[in-house]
Amino acid sequence: MTSALRQVEVVGALPSHYAAVLTPEALDFIAGLHIKFNQERKSLLKARVERQVKLDQGVLPDFLTETSEVRKSAWQVALAPADLNDRRVEITGPCDRKMMINAFNSGAQVFMADMEDSLSPTWENVVEGQINLIDAVRRNLDFVSPEGKSYKLNENIATLVLRPRGWHLNEKHVLVSDEPISASLFDFGIYFFHNAHELLKRKSGPYFYLPKMESHLEARLWNDVFNYAQDKLGIARGTIRATVLIETILAAFEMQEILYELRAHSSGLNAGRWDYIFSIIKKFHSNKNFIFPDRSQVTMAVPFMRAYCQLMVQTCHRRGAHAMGGMAAFIPSRKDAKVNEVAIAKVKEDKAREASDGFDGTWVAHPDLVPIAKEEFDLVLGSKPNQKEKLRQDVKVSAADLLNMNIAGGKVTETGVTHNVDVALQYIESWLRGIGAAAIYNLMEDAATAEIARAQIWQWIHQGCKTESGTVITKELYKKICQDEMKKLQSDKPGRFDDAAAILDELILKDSFTEFLTIRAYEFLNNK
Repeated sequence: MTSALRQVEVVGALPSHYAAVLTPEALDFIAGLHIKFNQERKSLLKARVERQVKLDQGVLPDFLTETSEVRKSAWQVALAPADLNDRRVEITGPCDRKMMINAFNSGAQVFMADMEDSLSPTWENVVEGQINLIDAVRRNLDFVSPEGKSYKLNENIATLVLRPRGWHLNEKHVLVSDEPISASLFDFGIYFFHNAHELLKRKSGPYFYLPKMESHLEARLWNDVFNYAQDKLGIARGTIRATVLIETILAAFEMQEILYELRAHSSGLNAGRWDYIFSIIKKFHSNKNFIFPDRSQVTMAVPFMRAYCQLMVQTCHRRGAHAMGGMAAFIPSRKDAKVNEVAIAKVKEDKAREASDGFDGTWVAHPDLVPIAKEEFDLVLGSKPNQKEKLRQDVKVSAADLLNMNIAGGKVTETGVTHNVDVALQYIESWLRGIGAAAIYNLMEDAATAEIARAQIWQWIHQGCKTESGTVITKELYKKICQDEMKKLQSDKPGRFDDAAAILDELILKDSFTEFLTIRAYEFLNNK
């Protein structure tokens, strides 16, 4: 037994079939990652807090002076591997067995298996997800529904990319020296340990999406983790490929630096649009100049989102990286053709805009949207795998452009406030039951939606905002709306709505802003 393994304690349940995943060798590997890198992770999280203090003091972010040479100098990221070069449609979803099979078989070029925002991190979901990933890599993934319907992988399937949880999260069911292990290192480490060599045998590789980063120093830490992990398993450095989600406002100012830190492992950047909006509310929650109208009015066409997307395409293509567009979360209705017609028209418009802007691919949440998104990118790409040659030298984005929150005609309405309360309650309740990809009003919602909803309400209350009809948004108004929505929701279906309401009340009614609802809600998981 190694010294690292002696420091590991698994406190989660251990059914017999978990032993194939949580082997002594795998636990030793992830413990080694944690011991080597956790102190730096905690230092970077502390740096986030220090940056927030400056934001609260009114100091606005800007492009970094100390890294200007990186932005000026000539360098390129590594060439994309063959199975990660054409990414025109990527489908995403949690590591649920049936959903994974449908995603792999959807016709999308890439499937992002999500251990993050669309996966409720119950211990069962986390470990069973890793089991499903192991089976998927080896083409052993199958499923039989309670009704007897059989699901299996097609001959040709999407390329697999894994999204581990972010640096800010812990996995409480595994302790290293009596401390919860980093959830990022757990998710990455277990997957990499079991599958890296097998993926290479199958002419693919260990590919990842990296979420929630706020600085290039956090990307540097991931790069160090990658080098350590590859050395440890005797795999050549640069084998891992990672795409970074630019889903925080601070990371938007460091796109080039993030690509640079990961350049030997980089596969591009992605416009994580919903978390990006949440990040702006969160980082500037105390600033009256950063108050959004109803969530539905914050579209990809508003100034700050246009600047963000165009800068991303320009940045990626200058450095030879893929620029990936945002999510289409619509779930086609089996009953209402009119709903489908309106929503699909919006999806087509969104994907046509992305393809025209120069993005190399995009995200969808449902298999039925794959051909719709693919058609729009096919019109621009044709037989080309990407459009990295589109350098967008016409784009000039300043710090002021990224921070331009003007939304013409934007209004806060009582309908918008109520909808935020409704959706937040529904999503949190679903998450507490272990379902992180929740179908709500024909949209596949993940944690980002609930984060935006509760953050907006907190900000509207604490900034003394009024609705367009002149109603001041107060704690009392929120409480009344919440009570009314709870009556409707609890009459429809029993569940964990009392816990969901308790969490939402705490987040919205407390005087200080809570950074992540998922950290607080994690304490409620597996309690019932």
